[in-house]
Amino acid sequence: MSSPWSQRREVSPETSRLLIERAHEELVSGNAADQRLSDVRTLVRESWRRSLDSLVGAEGLPPLDLTAEELEAYRRAHPLAGVIDMVRGLLLPGEASESGVVVAVGDAAGRLLWIEGDRNVRRLTGDMGFVEGANWSEDAVGTSAPGTAIALDRSVQIAGAEHFNRLVQPWSCSAAPVHDPETRRILGVIDVTGGLEAVTPQAQLLVDATARAIEGELLVARLRARAVEGQALPHGATRRRPPTRRVEPTRATLRVLGRDRALIEVAGAGVETLFELGPRHAELLLMLAVHRQGLSAERLAELVYGEPGDGARGAGATSVTLRAEMVRLRRALAASAPALVPESRPYRLGVEIETDAQQVLSLLDRGAHRVALAAYRGDVLPDSDAPGVQEFRDTVRVALREALMAEASVDVLLAFAETDAGADDVELLRLCLSLLPARSPRRAGLVARIEKLERDG
Repeated sequence: MSSPWSQRREVSPETSRLLIERAHEELVSGNAADQRLSDVRTLVRESWRRSLDSLVGAEGLPPLDLTAEELEAYRRAHPLAGVIDMVRGLLLPGEASESGVVVAVGDAAGRLLWIEGDRNVRRLTGDMGFVEGANWSEDAVGTSAPGTAIALDRSVQIAGAEHFNRLVQPWSCSAAPVHDPETRRILGVIDVTGGLEAVTPQAQLLVDATARAIEGELLVARLRARAVEGQALPHGATRRRPPTRRVEPTRATLRVLGRDRALIEVAGAGVETLFELGPRHAELLLMLAVHRQGLSAERLAELVYGEPGDGARGAGATSVTLRAEMVRLRRALAASAPALVPESRPYRLGVEIETDAQQVLSLLDRGAHRVALAAYRGDVLPDSDAPGVQEFRDTVRVALREALMAEASVDVLLAFAETDAGADDVELLRLCLSLLPARSPRRAGLVARIEKLERDG
């Protein structure tokens, strides 16, 4: 089956791209009275102004609201989880990985929950943060089809330069909200993103029709469920309710990138706590966060102190040494975050702690290279020489480098080359050089850096 997204006719924009770009520049520069703004579509102009009122950055990246674990649990419970196959069938028939577009399904808050479609488009849009778990509401990224469709509660199309965020302006998109078939409240949003083929009249019809089909399917499923619930039970029988899952109210994040004194953020029951750990306690908690299955006292001692007799750090480092340090760690955590106090035999965390380093790895897995690079604040506990920390530090750094080298755009690679991790990487600089246009003014600087590194090396 051929893709419905093959471009069949050009869409004539109401105004030229150049005029829209200039109007946008005037608005973000504070000149809201510029005459060119009157030539921009009213829908877009009003959305731009809402974006300004929300203090949205013109080149900001969307926040990642859901970690990989939170995303998986949230998707399973979301009302749209049961209609994803329908979305695929209607919007991505045939070979979805070569369709030329990506299709996203988000929730009522604008957070993207599912993204499927063209492999290359997913890779490129991932650079601007168009990834599962990211917030694409108007308040987060400004004018875009999914966020503006939710804000206006209607289907919209946003073409190229009409996006408020400059990073999104190479793309075009159509989106429509999905409503609860009975209450009519918004459940989520369906979005198609790609080139101009994503903003044709046909595209809007397809997205609208898909949203209505989903609402119909939800209603049918709901009526069937009620019919089953209403069936008579045998005499004396009682209907069992499924057990209620206990939800742990605490969410904790351990920040170790570019820091030697780790920072813990704990949120739960409407309260947020922020506190620092010393270097040794940071090493211990990081190892427990990375090894979620738990560690014996001997293994944890090896990861933090090294093997006994292995240099100054490992000399005399026994399980007794570790246990004494764990007592101090427990005491420190009990005062600020009791839910994080480690359990014993084996040592493990009763509450899952997400690290900012693991968040970077998750972003790389989702193709969000630009967002991952922005989140990478530096090496994991850079001054630590604990064997386990060194291994994890290398894992994160290598994963970042390899993912960017394999798939990132040249702009992201150039940004990586300005970090401590990429500044002296000749192979990276040569790759940037090969990807830049022949007349790019950046080439001369790259050549000079490569020659200096090779000369000094």
